[in-house]
Amino acid sequence: MTDTVTDNPARNRFELQTPAGLAIANYQRDDRSITITHTEVPRAVEGRGVGSRLVRGMLDQIRQEGRKVIPRCSFVAAYISRHPEYRNLL
Repeated sequence: MTDTVTDNPARNRFELQTPAGLAIANYQRDDRSITITHTEVPRAVEGRGVGSRLVRGMLDQIRQEGRKVIPRCSFVAAYISRHPEYRNLL
């Protein structure tokens, strides 16, 4: 399984390929921020850290773009609360 998270702006989501299919994080983008609205991991790989790898890769890309994050997805909000190195993106 790769840890390469890709941005798919045509579908407004970040994607991570898994053996069971795509893990996704849907978003809405504006000039300064990205609002993460929903994350989804294929059922066959739930509980194996796929969601965390997706969120980490996504947040790293958002940081590189110089944007802020608005976590409307509870999984993303919980991840940021457990990882203080990403709190400055809020």
